[in-house]
Amino acid sequence: MSQSMPTEADIQLIQRIIPHRYPFLLVDKVVDIVPNESAVGIKNVTFNEPHFQGHFPGTPVMPGVTIVEAMAQTAAVMVGVSLGMADKQMLVYFMAIDKVKFRRKVGPGDVLELHVRATRGGSKVWKFEGVAKVGDEMAAQAEFSAMMDMPKE
Repeated sequence: MSQSMPTEADIQLIQRIIPHRYPFLLVDKVVDIVPNESAVGIKNVTFNEPHFQGHFPGTPVMPGVTIVEAMAQTAAVMVGVSLGMADKQMLVYFMAIDKVKFRRKVGPGDVLELHVRATRGGSKVWKFEGVAKVGDEMAAQAEFSAMMDMPKE
């Protein structure tokens, strides 16, 4: 591992790696980055997020698809750090989402930890396993693959 390769990504570095922006940027920071292997995304869930207006009025629950998307964004940041993609305008596309299970509701005030691990890497197509947790409780799990659309040199 290179000495200059970061093991954490704050919101500024995240935005230099992935193109997502409000209201669809779903990770606040990424920690414990092990290049080409794993990372942990942190999502501070707050009531002012737009999906809580309608999902569900009076009982705000973070949609499961946004939890899986947050896992994918965490994985994309890990890949971006691993491949030195800051400021290179890499795009990331889901290819498959499998074995998804939801175990716990996630709502305002929760801190969602998104543990992702690469099961197959490369430069273009990657496969991952992800587990979303609140504290010691599993909220969701999934296997997913994504294609990294690398910029033209």
